[in-house]
Amino acid sequence: MPEAAVRAVLFDFDGTLADTAADLCGAVNRLRIEHGQPPIDVAEGRPWASSGARGLLRVAFGLTPEHATYEAMKTRFLDHYAEVLCEETRLFPGIEELIAALSARGIAWGIVTNKATRFTAPIVAGLGLTPACVVCGDTTAHLKPHPASLLHAAAELSLAPQDCWYLGDDLRDIQAARAAGMRPVAVTYGYHGELNGPPDTWPADLVIAAPLDLVPHLGR
Repeated sequence: MPEAAVRAVLFDFDGTLADTAADLCGAVNRLRIEHGQPPIDVAEGRPWASSGARGLLRVAFGLTPEHATYEAMKTRFLDHYAEVLCEETRLFPGIEELIAALSARGIAWGIVTNKATRFTAPIVAGLGLTPACVVCGDTTAHLKPHPASLLHAAAELSLAPQDCWYLGDDLRDIQAARAAGMRPVAVTYGYHGELNGPPDTWPADLVIAAPLDLVPHLGR
């Protein structure tokens, strides 16, 4: 069966478009040092990076939002992160080439992330990216897995949701895309969330191991 035509490809940010784990771990390690604790390895924090402050505070301090000190620690973590936003953050290998392939086919691309605008916008600029839309965690009233941010992106692009594909490295991304009526594409090269299980168990239409693996599915 031929695949449905795609008019836009939307990307989750952390763990899908950009490898931000090193800078997120750098921020939480600043916080650990403040509290007299040794740094954690990036490899230890990496699987939690898609969850941002919630994930990093959990792996580094055992804190969850129910803890009395969580909000204060979250604020301090985010202050540290704002200072190291794009020191080691890079696009994943193959992303530049995938964006070029999309442009060559006249397919729009954008970003839909739970990351706040104050962090996302400087990184997007620092990486030299020019997406057709950027929808952040504070753009709508709901975070993924709610579909609101994806539907907002489709509206910005003046496209029907079914004309859009959404790539993500977390189960929430796939759930949000499915709820929005978009085609969900899971990537195995990202962070995969804390307790989500492997991407091939998620309700995705397609699972890819590298960004350029999407190209054969785009048509001409």
